Amino acid sequence: MVGLGIASVLTLKVATSEAIPGDPTYYVKRQTIYLCIGLAFMALLARIDYGRLQQLKNGIYALLILSILAVLGLGHVANGSQRAISLPFFSFQSSELGKVLLIVFLSAFIVDRARHLHERDTTARVLLAALIPAMLVIAQPDLGSGMVYMVIAFVLLLVAGAPWRQLAGLVALVCACIAIVLVAAPAAGVHLLKPYQAERLTAFLHPTSDFGEIKEKESKTGEPDPAYQLNESKIAIGSGQKTGRGADSTQIRLNFVPEDNTDFVFAAVGEQYGFLGAGIVLCLYALLIWRALAIITMAKDLFGALIAAGTAAMLMFQVFVNVGMTIGIMPITGVTLPLLSYGGSSVITIFLAVGLLQSIYVRSRATAALKGRVALY
Repeated sequence: MVGLGIASVLTLKVATSEAIPGDPTYYVKRQTIYLCIGLAFMALLARIDYGRLQQLKNGIYALLILSILAVLGLGHVANGSQRAISLPFFSFQSSELGKVLLIVFLSAFIVDRARHLHERDTTARVLLAALIPAMLVIAQPDLGSGMVYMVIAFVLLLVAGAPWRQLAGLVALVCACIAIVLVAAPAAGVHLLKPYQAERLTAFLHPTSDFGEIKEKESKTGEPDPAYQLNESKIAIGSGQKTGRGADSTQIRLNFVPEDNTDFVFAAVGEQYGFLGAGIVLCLYALLIWRALAIITMAKDLFGALIAAGTAAMLMFQVFVNVGMTIGIMPITGVTLPLLSYGGSSVITIFLAVGLLQSIYVRSRATAALKGRVALY
């Protein structure tokens, strides 16, 4: 966590040096504060018995829904999306905090239904509980967070031991829905997604290097072409070569890559630090995810194991999709890169999730030590 935080600050230092005239360290200072606040929350949460959260599941779910509705009602509009509420120091994005709240609620709900996991009713209730906030978040629109919610629900069912037939049916249903939304419905003249959303999801399937064609398309639609963002991202990563360009990272520093401090921050890592730096960052993520997976097996109860599994799923999905979309192998969905992307809500949410992992780890070690002493006597 500390290593990824340092990587974030070093990357933003160059990537945002010319973003705010007269204040080249604006983003760096704020990200540093977010990291320190998140670290404090993580330390605090690690000292709390996570088991107490199981009794608060209904209140946690109510908080999840109300926070998303509050953003829809009170949030400010930025880049065509209404995703956050403006506060004095930062913008509160409820969809980020909702990831941790959903993990805790679904874990507690599944534990309560542990004897009925084989029933379709349990699977349906878990999916419905995840689908409601996911649809509210997608309406902001924030497709990336909505996808994370559904992935969390699926992984928790998988880890809890839901029947394979039901899980296979869910995969088939998702594939069918994607085909309907992106292919069948548009062919019938029904557009369930806005044109720019559909283009962002399919841009990686038909990349183009014809910038004249891209600019012509932008002038007609008035919207930035996703192919431009993807092409510039790949140019930035490729130009980093082995060890990176450091402060000479023109693609990032001169803003050729849109959102290079949030969704496309990995392109900044690739250009500034090259293959070596990007590899180190990915190794740090691998270590973090490996520890989360290890804690699943160490947890002293099903509730702790499910929280660890949900956290690991959230981290794996976000890292894979975010890095994948910057190099052109995944659709552009707006999923942030944990800890590296700029933003208080995103950073603090990840620290809260890891704080829960620490709490599970501490309690499992304490339980094992107690059993060892009892065995001795």
